[in-house]
Amino acid sequence: MHVQLKNPLLAAGAIIMCASGVSAAEILVTQNIATSTTWTANNTYNLQQQIYVLPGATLTIEPGTIIASTTGLGGSLAVTRGARIFARGTQENPIIFTSKADVATWTNGNPKTGTWRAVCNEWGNLTIMGRAYISENAVTSNSATFSANNVAAMEGLVGSSANDPNVIYGGGNDDDDSGSLSYVSFRYGGRVIGLNNELNGLSLGGIGRQTVIDHMEIMNNVDDGIEIWGGTVNLQNFAIWNIGDDSLDIDQGWRGKAQFGLIVQGYSASAPQGSGVGDNAIEIDGAEQSDYQPVTTCVLYNMTVIGDRGTTGANGCDHGVAYRDNARVQIRNSIFMDLGERLVAIDNVDGDGGAGYGHNGTLSWAATWTTPYSTFSTVNAPTNPALFYRAQVDGFLNEIKDSVFFNNTFSSAYTEADARGVRAAGNSNVTATASPIVSLTRGATVSPTTTLRISPVTGIDPRAANDAVTSVGSAPNDGFFVQANYRGAFSPQSHWLCSWTAADAYGFVTAPAGSCAVGTACPADINGSGAVDGSDLTQLLAAWGSSNAPAADVNDDNTVDGLDLAAVLAGWGPCN
Repeated sequence: MHVQLKNPLLAAGAIIMCASGVSAAEILVTQNIATSTTWTANNTYNLQQQIYVLPGATLTIEPGTIIASTTGLGGSLAVTRGARIFARGTQENPIIFTSKADVATWTNGNPKTGTWRAVCNEWGNLTIMGRAYISENAVTSNSATFSANNVAAMEGLVGSSANDPNVIYGGGNDDDDSGSLSYVSFRYGGRVIGLNNELNGLSLGGIGRQTVIDHMEIMNNVDDGIEIWGGTVNLQNFAIWNIGDDSLDIDQGWRGKAQFGLIVQGYSASAPQGSGVGDNAIEIDGAEQSDYQPVTTCVLYNMTVIGDRGTTGANGCDHGVAYRDNARVQIRNSIFMDLGERLVAIDNVDGDGGAGYGHNGTLSWAATWTTPYSTFSTVNAPTNPALFYRAQVDGFLNEIKDSVFFNNTFSSAYTEADARGVRAAGNSNVTATASPIVSLTRGATVSPTTTLRISPVTGIDPRAANDAVTSVGSAPNDGFFVQANYRGAFSPQSHWLCSWTAADAYGFVTAPAGSCAVGTACPADINGSGAVDGSDLTQLLAAWGSSNAPAADVNDDNTVDGLDLAAVLAGWGPCN
């Protein structure tokens, strides 16, 4: 919903333009971006190394711009603390980050075509670093309490020195604004620096809630799909496919919200699990040390999670949700199907030195499932914890409710979930006998390694079906969530994958053309329905006066007020 002024100055250092007829010029990006810059759709951009958007600079990327980097070179983009990125594509003109090898499969250069390949690690990623609170115990100067001095070095980035500020994230501003991303597709990314030091598809470190992120796709990455370290950023409409480790990975005290997320597990390369074959669909770490604050306390609505256990003998991907280090997450109105192993897995610790649930007087694992959301830990707590923990507004700290489980056939798929009461009647969950989505097609079983077998998804109509068509409840009307009365990431009538995703370009989306939800680029369409109408007005009024409702903050002035109301009324009617 941000409004940007474009600066034609390109401060990307040395560039080479190779125009051919009406083809886009290729710009080789070789130096950091130190002054505000616009990348335009009539060029393509090739990241030649790790490129930083430096503090004080804003990078604006026009709809339809393609960033296609030399395959295998490792070019990557990182937005530092104090810098911003505005990359707002549209459904018809998405922004695409990919490799030149991917572009080579496009028909006549058309980005809405292409051929899927079992590869990854062909370029780097997009990393964004902000100044919101994090919890990290590896830095000896950090505190176990909420502190603006708590910082960390971003995974996958190599600083010029031990104190390089360009790789640092964290701070004390939960309302920090790193910019806006919309309709962006990331393909074939990742970069391996060393063991447990890799680039994810989209890395978000210490990002504040004023940052707007919606309609993101990660296709094939060597490590995690989206990883969030701390902060309060919210996500909407994101799709994560064929990831080499965890699809959605949460660390260091994330206190945000997410809605409408699709996860399709599989593999991105013939490599071990965690380096090319998917691990957990959702992995939630509370903090690097479990008695530190902030501790992850988040809410996920309308997730569709599809594992790889669609064929007898498939044994690649692991759990639906893995919990570690005191994490708290509410999952509602969602679908979990074909999981490789368990719906709920208690890993307890993350292997990085954390002590797990119950450490130093924190709640036990079992207690987090029966403790109200409003019960805040007193261990290393701030004076007024309700100001810091805003995402959860009812229910228990850990819960899975109003969701559908289907075809989860692993011998202990529900053992831990049942121990935590997930399938108890009061939670309104359904263990279904019919598919909760319209259709799913899998290809022949493949063996990325001698011991792993994957049954990859080759076609999907993800719209809600059967027990997913109607939910018992819906998300709160809080200025961010959409009140969707169905389970999973897609309504029974329409889906939002068409035109802008690699999944659609590669032929994975089999839903009929008439089911394609028409997207919108108009800011006043707060709920993305394709029209500015009464539902947008209702959502705006519910958020009136708030600085914590970025979707309703149409003019991006950090307050929902009369200026936003004027913008909604001016845009009343169909969105063009």
